[in-house]
Amino acid sequence: MNYYKSSSTDSSKLICLLCSHYCELKENQVGVCGVNKNNGKEIECLVYGHVSAFNIDPIEKKPLYHFLPGSKSLSLGTVGCNFHCNYCQNYGISQEKNIDKSNYISPKEIVEIALQRGCESISYTYNEPTIFYPFAKDIALESKKRGLKSVFVSNGYESSEVIDDMKGLIDAANIDLKSFNANYYKTKLGGDLEKVLKNLIHFKKNGIWLEITTLLVPTRNDFDEEIRNIARFIKENLGVNVPWHISAFHPDFKELTLPKTSLQSLKRAYEIAKEENLNYVYIGNIGFENNTFCDNCGNKLISREYFNVKSYRVENGNCNNCRKPLEGIFKE
Repeated sequence: MNYYKSSSTDSSKLICLLCSHYCELKENQVGVCGVNKNNGKEIECLVYGHVSAFNIDPIEKKPLYHFLPGSKSLSLGTVGCNFHCNYCQNYGISQEKNIDKSNYISPKEIVEIALQRGCESISYTYNEPTIFYPFAKDIALESKKRGLKSVFVSNGYESSEVIDDMKGLIDAANIDLKSFNANYYKTKLGGDLEKVLKNLIHFKKNGIWLEITTLLVPTRNDFDEEIRNIARFIKENLGVNVPWHISAFHPDFKELTLPKTSLQSLKRAYEIAKEENLNYVYIGNIGFENNTFCDNCGNKLISREYFNVKSYRVENGNCNNCRKPLEGIFKE
């Protein structure tokens, strides 16, 4: 895909097509993300090949619970973000605008490292991956040649063009649905709730395995009505089998005076989600044991503690008791 188009109102400007901000940039101007620039000819991704965070993680840490459980994923990020969340837990790189170009690593080199370390996927994470999609895409193309899958961990603010380009290339995504309050999204996060909701539906429509995460922030988005509205949106627009991860907040960045999310609050959100008949609801960031049960016979299929799979009873994607398929992507 082209990552830009010409402005219809000013021929000297280019519109960046990487995210839903659709920044209209003059020559030498950088977008909201701080890392994509109109260089006079095209939109240049300034962080291409420049990795700020690089780790081998369990896939459960993304979190993805219905995607190759128990496998390892090579996880990487750059710098910059198209949001400005006050509680960002990776603000050291997401809000960083200075790009260290002293080191360069190619997509092929990244794939080789993933294979050498026994990973089954590569995850684009830590900061917002849609802002470095040109780099992520080239890694994903190399990954597909070598039998590795690709994962996006994102705030869901991709452009519709990028989501269409991902089809058949990105295998799974965990998307943050940070709130169900449009004003909160606009004033505190720097995004548009409606665009995120439309993008979630778009991901699902394009056949990318989807899981949702909501960081439950005390006094910000932990109201029963808002939690229920998120659960209902998932049920009515994505389906009851889309996993929802309800995660605990801890004070960070500019939100240092708020308390940690209590287990009681997380359990209440879980109860609301189950009242709305979501099949797969998980509590995260608090050391809570998360198990996956067959929604047909109740058999415990996957037992987890922290990010570790303790027991696994899925056979070729099916419940080992009643043989009902478990929704997700599993090893054969």
